Formats: sequence, C-alpha cells, structure tokens
Amino acid sequence: MIRALLRQFAETAEMIKISHSVFALPFALAAVALASRAEGAWSWEKLFWIVACAVTARTAAMAQNRLLDARLDANNPRTAARALPAGRVSKRFVAGLVVAASALFVLCAAQLNRLCLLLSPVALAWLLSYPLAKRFTALAHFWLGAALGVAPVGAWVAVRGSFLGVATPLVLGAGVALWTAGFDLIYACQDIDADRRQRLFSIPARLGAAGALRLARLLHLLSVACFGALFWAVPDLRTIYAAGLAAASAVLVYEHSLVKPDDLSRVDLAFFTLNGLVSLLLGAAIAVDAWV
Repeated sequence: MIRALLRQFAETAEMIKISHSVFALPFALAAVALASRAEGAWSWEKLFWIVACAVTARTAAMAQNRLLDARLDANNPRTAARALPAGRVSKRFVAGLVVAASALFVLCAAQLNRLCLLLSPVALAWLLSYPLAKRFTALAHFWLGAALGVAPVGAWVAVRGSFLGVATPLVLGAGVALWTAGFDLIYACQDIDADRRQRLFSIPARLGAAGALRLARLLHLLSVACFGALFWAVPDLRTIYAAGLAAASAVLVYEHSLVKPDDLSRVDLAFFTLNGLVSLLLGAAIAVDAWV
C-alpha cells in the first residue's frame, strides 16, 4: 500500500509538472525584492510563506486542470498517455490533492497578512476555474495569463499589505500575463485538430496556427513593453535589469524563430526551456538590481 501511494505521488508530481513553477515563481520573488526595499519589510519567514503560497496554489490549479481535462486528454493523441487518462493515478487521489493543496494555500496566505487571507479564496476561484474556460471562450489563454500575472501582485501584497496606489506590481503583473498568454498560444497550436474535434474553444482552433503565432508575437511585444515600463515605475532599476530585459527579449525572438505554422516540432523547446529562461533572466535581473 505504501509503495502504491508513493507511486501515485511520483506520477502526480510528473503530471502537474512541478518544474513549470519556473514560469511564475521568479516574478513573485522579483516582486518581493522590489517591495522589500522599504525598511523593515523583509523577513525570511515572510519569504517562506510566499513561496509556500506559490507552490500550493500552483499544485491545486494544475491538479484541477488534469482532473477536469481527463476525458479530453484521453481523446487527444498527444495527451492520452498522461497519468490520469492512462489510469496510473486515480481521480479520487487527484481530487484529494486539489482539496489539500487549496486548504494549504489558504493556510499559508493567513500567515502573511489579513488582506492575503481575504483575497486567497478569490485567487483560488480564478485558478481552479481556468480549466473550464476552454469550454466556453477562446480567451482561455488570457485567463491563464491573468492566473500567472497575479503572482507578483500577490507577492507585493504579502510584503506591503496593499497594492493600491502603486504601479510597480500592476506593471509587472501585466507583463507576466501578456507573456504567458503569448506562450500558451504557441503551445496550444499543437492541439488545433483535437480542439476542433472536441468542440473546444481556443484561438489557434479559431484562427489557425499562422494567425495564433502572429498574435503570440504581438502579445510578447506588448509584454516586453510592460517589462520596459518598469524603468518608469521603479526609477532606480539600472544596468543589470536593462541587460536582463535585452537578453530576455532576444530569447523571445529566438523562440518565435523556432516555431512555424507548418512545423511545430520544436514547440516543447520554445514553450518550456526558452520561456523558463525568460522568467529566470527577468526575475534575477530585477531582484539583483533592486538590492544592489
């Protein structure tokens, strides 16, 4: 029984792609660095609870996504071998993980401040409802973008107790949201036929791969503009962030050169490796520049 339980945990860890935390977590930590410049705002305990919130929220969201999409994944040749549709993990186990991770997220938020606790059910509702979006709107990519874009805003609230009247977390969150929607469009191009067959809503299914990739380029251009606007929101960001933004922009250009409407063979490289690099470059550059 213990071996079976450990096997389910291992399969679930692979299923929810813990490694994909690299997309949002660096931006949350960058927001912590920016918000903590105020005297007395920094503490290791607060950082621990912020990271715990990020991990538990993402775990709940990804497990919910896999649970609600199990039937759709089973009917998609690209995803049919995933743990849940293949029967290597039970739906009851994944449902229990959603409940446990959600409860832990609220508990972790309560350790930060009252506003984080009050906002935690709202954040959870948005994250857990994302898998339903593709059933009724092609704008599901932007739903996901907003889900990741809230990470730096939430981290700012955790440190400062408010985000009202401050442009920094909103500018950073907008950049993350647009960047996420852009790379999700690229990823979704792999499932155009399956989405159309199952009558799911997605921009690639509606516009085709060529139209979706053009929109992804526009969204990434707008995201770079938002990240550039941080120079206005945080005037003391200087050379290190400028170099990080330039490098991240070059990575995005390279990403779009890899994916063509008639050749999606390198989507995995473009989606995970390069976007993970973008997040690490920008997150590290902001954090270092904020503290140097």
